[in-house]
Amino acid sequence: MTPAPELMPSVQRSGTNPSRPGFGEFVGIVALMMAVTAMSIDNLLPAFPVLQAHFGIADPNRLQLLVYVYMIGFGVAQIGYGPLSDSFGRRRVLLAGLAIYAVGCGLAMIAPSFEWLVVARVVQGVGAAAGRVLATAIVRDRFSGREMASVMSLVMMVFLIVPMLAPAIGGVVLLFGSWHYVFLSMLALAGILALWFGVRMPETLHPEHRRPLSISTIGSAIRTTLRNRVAVGYATALGLLTGCILGYVGSAQQVFDTGLYHLGAWFPLAFGLVAGAMGAATLVNARIVGRLGMRPVSHVGLCLFVGVAIVQVGIGLAYQGRPPLGLFLAVLALNQFMISFAMPNFNALALQPLGAIAGTASSFLGFYTTIVGAFFGFLVGHAFDGSVLPIGLGYAGLGGLALLVVAWTERGRLFRGGVAG
Repeated sequence: MTPAPELMPSVQRSGTNPSRPGFGEFVGIVALMMAVTAMSIDNLLPAFPVLQAHFGIADPNRLQLLVYVYMIGFGVAQIGYGPLSDSFGRRRVLLAGLAIYAVGCGLAMIAPSFEWLVVARVVQGVGAAAGRVLATAIVRDRFSGREMASVMSLVMMVFLIVPMLAPAIGGVVLLFGSWHYVFLSMLALAGILALWFGVRMPETLHPEHRRPLSISTIGSAIRTTLRNRVAVGYATALGLLTGCILGYVGSAQQVFDTGLYHLGAWFPLAFGLVAGAMGAATLVNARIVGRLGMRPVSHVGLCLFVGVAIVQVGIGLAYQGRPPLGLFLAVLALNQFMISFAMPNFNALALQPLGAIAGTASSFLGFYTTIVGAFFGFLVGHAFDGSVLPIGLGYAGLGGLALLVVAWTERGRLFRGGVAG
């Protein structure tokens, strides 16, 4: 058996040791793990009209399946990667996941039918799930408390922002050829990650934390996770907010292009402007969360998100579901700004008490939040009726539910920080 790679006892902020990544490179590698996962969510959006014509799709809402089946494969597969990584280590499992992802890209590029393409997207999601689970587990291996939250905020920024920028990237790729090139670009990005990670990232799971791969061990870890009020509560809230994002992403091409505002080639720009608000908020969060704490920052962000969502619904009703583009973009960007103070911190808060089972916990919670998000996102996105009201109502309803869940989790004591949060 090949000996386990050298463990990384600590991540140095100065890259003085050439055998290990310094702090900046560590964050870069983990961020790229998230980027490969996130890029595939919606960089196909600009190609929807081309795919609709190529495969003869009558109902444009059906094209949203290419987003949601990816998320289903992505969500279900997460439940396996954590236990595998807790047993065999982070490196081997990530590289195996990237191999599956590459197979999905290849299947997509030779798809003779829409149904085949849907299956290929499921395979892609199954492979991409490794990056999502292992990124979180690797960060948890190295950090805890507010420092973990700060690093996780930077990493989650990539996961949240890349899907918003992906349509612009997909649109540029389409300038060089057919929709097949979009999948080729995904494959190339995965190859870069495999090379960088394989050469520079040592194993981060300490031998004493390895757990035998067995049903009883996995079951015990899941029971531990489910019994933890903080983990379940913040994971549920994160799932509901993920539903907001996916509902918007799934219907964005129709809102901005074919169904409402008819922006055409300008669609990726509008999408990117909203992404910029999320990026700015996540950078601010990374700077302030270490001083103020995860709970106060995320609770305030969630409350403001719900408030802006209610305003968003009011504007939609005032304009019969078709507000001026500038007004809609401004309110939507403000809401994405607020949600970015909640989601990264909720993710860190859910994992914080589960350090001893970080891989399995990250896996199970990732599965749970993704399935919850995909389900509610599908409901919001599929409700598109030629207006912006489904997005506003989805944000207000799911955000309100998330706030109630957080209040239950904290037993009504919101906005209070602590040693670890």
